[in-house]
Amino acid sequence: MRPPIAFRRRALRIVLWSLVAALILAAGLGGVVLWQHSYAMDEQRVTIRHGGHTLHGVLTTPRDGRARHGLVVYVHGDGPVDATHEDGYKPMWEANARAGYASLSWDKPGVAGAPGDWLGQSMADRADEVAAAIAWARARPDIDGRRIGLWGASQAGWVLPKVAAKTPVSFVVAVSPAVNWLRQGRYHLLARLRADGASRGRVAAEVAESNATRRLLERRATFEEYVRARGGDADGMTAARWGFISRNYRADATGDLRSLRGVPVLLVLAGHDLNVDTADTERVYRKVLAGGGALTVEHYPDAAHSLVKRSVERSGPRITLTALFAPRALFADGFLDDQRLFLHGLSGPERP
Repeated sequence: MRPPIAFRRRALRIVLWSLVAALILAAGLGGVVLWQHSYAMDEQRVTIRHGGHTLHGVLTTPRDGRARHGLVVYVHGDGPVDATHEDGYKPMWEANARAGYASLSWDKPGVAGAPGDWLGQSMADRADEVAAAIAWARARPDIDGRRIGLWGASQAGWVLPKVAAKTPVSFVVAVSPAVNWLRQGRYHLLARLRADGASRGRVAAEVAESNATRRLLERRATFEEYVRARGGDADGMTAARWGFISRNYRADATGDLRSLRGVPVLLVLAGHDLNVDTADTERVYRKVLAGGGALTVEHYPDAAHSLVKRSVERSGPRITLTALFAPRALFADGFLDDQRLFLHGLSGPERP
């Protein structure tokens, strides 16, 4: 027996209103996402020529009506990073814009269609690249060439002082910077094992394996020799990555840091950093740069290496939802404001 017509109509109305409600909810959530990802700055794609190479970049500028702005040049950490770091830089760029500064970043070579291969670079190559980008920026009428500084994270710790030795910079923001490649690698290994609750036997085995890899690097072993030494198991290592490590494993920023003496430096350190030994980094920075009062050190106890809140980073669903609906809330409390205030404190009157 078929249900009465009135019942069918009522059921149809319920279904239709349910669909309408779902559409309204989806539209509302979509609106929240669009609003949260609308930043108070202007953004443009740019192309930078560098010694026969081309850098694909993004330049953001404040909406304050001024003709010229200071500039923060972004220096990536390790890995295949695009210009926006998958939009992760944008909350920081907005903070810079609120302080009256433009921001410049670019795709690493070989990333997002950019020519080249970042794994073929040494830290000196990376510094040359940044210096070329600064020269490009200084030639622009909308950039105040006397107020250009650097922002760099993690691996950028080996690049920032090399750049300062090549070209004048007005300031540096160093976020979880590494100092010594080998010390940093050993710290990361042991911190990861502690976080995993590894047994003494596993710790001993992995330390022995790390020592064997160091010996291979010291005698300039090829990738094929590395694979043979591991019994034929590359364990995710590639020839290109082995080449990158072989070129850079001796990196140590201690001597290069002298080029930052007298330059305002904001050293940003996370309380839960499994990648970089922040105590070692702070010790070295204070030893080399503390004289003259140009060094400012900020600690973020609730932050992981990336300065994302540790509680957020540890949860896949939470980091995804936060990135979608509240991207500024990804970062440790105070981090964005402290960066803005640091830059604001550097800003003098606009130069003609």
